[in-house]
Amino acid sequence: NAFGQVPVLGDGDITIADSNAILVYLASQYDQTHTWLPIEPAKAAAVQRFLSVAAGPVASGPGTARLINLFGAQLDHPKAIETAHNLFKILDKHLAAQDWLVGGTPTIADLANYTYIAHAPEGDVALQDYPNIKAWLQRIEHLTGFVPMQASKIGLAA
Repeated sequence: NAFGQVPVLGDGDITIADSNAILVYLASQYDQTHTWLPIEPAKAAAVQRFLSVAAGPVASGPGTARLINLFGAQLDHPKAIETAHNLFKILDKHLAAQDWLVGGTPTIADLANYTYIAHAPEGDVALQDYPNIKAWLQRIEHLTGFVPMQASKIGLAA
């Protein structure tokens, strides 16, 4: 990766960097049903919107809070927690009306947003006030082939 970041995916002669770009590539290349990345314009745009949410407020909120706690990043922890809760209020309301972020089936939008939200408590961002987010996380965790990311022990007291 020219930016020196992970993840990077090698697929034959193709190298893709950036988690969202990897999701778009995999869905475009291998999902013949167009379920994970819909081709219908309004749904495709909605997926893109939530990919932007993953790269924006999810990364700068729960992602940053976790980075501070686990790896000692010198960033603004209260601001990251505030960003996370502001986002979670919106997402919880959105998920009150539907099971998935976009449409009636899971998409790459759900995958892109899942990890930092699921691991938000590692950054001191509690999820107990967000029952719809918690139910959505469980739906993702029950998808066929789901493999959880292990909770980190770095920087956490025993």
